[in-house]
Amino acid sequence: MDTGGLMLFLAGLAALIIGAEMVLRGGARFAALMGIRPLVIGLTVVSIGTSVPELAVGITAGLEGSGSIAVGNIAGTNMVNILFILGLSALFRPLELHLQVIKLDLPMMILAAGLMAGLAWDGILSAGDGIVLLAGAILYTILLLRRHESAAVEEEFEDMCAGGLEVSCQAGPKRDGSRARLNNALLLAAGMGISVIGAHWAVHGAVELARSLQVSEAIIGLTVVAIGTSSPELVTTAIATIRNERDVAVGNLLGSSIYNILVILGLTCMATPGGLLVERQLLMLDIPLMAGVALACVPVFWSGKRISRLEGGLGVAAYLIYLLWLALFRA
Repeated sequence: MDTGGLMLFLAGLAALIIGAEMVLRGGARFAALMGIRPLVIGLTVVSIGTSVPELAVGITAGLEGSGSIAVGNIAGTNMVNILFILGLSALFRPLELHLQVIKLDLPMMILAAGLMAGLAWDGILSAGDGIVLLAGAILYTILLLRRHESAAVEEEFEDMCAGGLEVSCQAGPKRDGSRARLNNALLLAAGMGISVIGAHWAVHGAVELARSLQVSEAIIGLTVVAIGTSSPELVTTAIATIRNERDVAVGNLLGSSIYNILVILGLTCMATPGGLLVERQLLMLDIPLMAGVALACVPVFWSGKRISRLEGGLGVAAYLIYLLWLALFRA
């Protein structure tokens, strides 16, 4: 194994996590100062904020000719989110589904996964495909902005914004509004800058690892990069689960999975000259598997409107089996 590549990747991953935290804090507080509801902040700003590592890695990988890392990262991250993180959360504490996940988020996640598979079928994700994905993101966001939830759900997101997820959405005194907006805008910009630097290191380290281990870049994107860039989602979900804010946990993971495809992949396609080339194995195996995981959520979410410990455990086991299969038969 290339020790230098591993160290560079780990340094990049650490910078990505720090940058994502800064983006998450700055973005959430700035949105609150602009008068946006906690529910909307939780379902949009937090979901997109936790996906900043995927965005930084995707664009960097695309620009540097490592499109397989970008595409593999999206497919791999969504499987980490749904099978491992959501499963682990349910294993710790069964998740009752009070959010309108069955009416909006679940169908949108399935649609996004199917759209990604369909657009990639010709072996390339072009700038035009990116525009289609972003159009879907705009539609989904509009539907979120018009969303209404029960008082109990609204209270969970208000509690999150009061500091439950270490993301304060409180605007503070009006006299300090202008300074606070400036400070949080600077925090947001600094977080993005750190994320860009971290992505550059992480992608270069991942490429060196792939070469030293003699595996494809897609495998690295599906595994170590995907698991690493999912760290913000894991932390956010873990804290929400411990605090019994189950709607925050589910909403964040599904929202993040949707935005990963529609926004992150969409922007990556548009930023990459000539588009992203999709490896045949990704096209034939991993992307359909990601779509299959989204479809598998239908019976799980409909069965008693909850995710049980057994279902959560099966999700974690399925993800570990997938990793084992990658290590034994794809490496």
